Amino acid sequence: MSLRPLINNLFLALTVVFSGSAFALPTDRDEPIYVEADSANIDEAKGVTRYTGDVVITQGSMVLKGDTVDLLRGKDDTINQIISKGAPAYFEQRPQLDQEITYATGSKLDYTVSSQLLLITGDAKVTQGGDEFTGAKINYDMANSKVKAFSSESGSQRVKMVLQPKKDN
Repeated sequence: MSLRPLINNLFLALTVVFSGSAFALPTDRDEPIYVEADSANIDEAKGVTRYTGDVVITQGSMVLKGDTVDLLRGKDDTINQIISKGAPAYFEQRPQLDQEITYATGSKLDYTVSSQLLLITGDAKVTQGGDEFTGAKINYDMANSKVKAFSSESGSQRVKMVLQPKKDN
């Protein structure tokens, strides 16, 4: 089996994933997707593509980094879930031209495409502008701009927030 059709399908699937992002700059969906990694393992039967070794995926203002990044496809061949693991795994994207870039880091970033929910675990952190949320786990609902932060079960890592005062115009 030729590798070229697999690669073409992969890039088509990546385009579908990142083009539907309501939390992204409108121009991001028109930008090319770039993937860099030390290796890629495509398992068509399981619908899983795993990139390993200093993975960097970019499209417009979106940057996703990890030691490993898994792309999981459904039966319709669209990507349903993206899981990035690292020390730390990293995500950034500018929601709108007039908004600061949103950054997220943690040991694991688990993004569900359909719900636009980013689950960050292991020293989870989300920042935008001067605002910062940290905890053992953070659920970041990108579609609705909602953040839920959780402390560790033992209580050793509490939720911490830094909220900057809003400036009057």
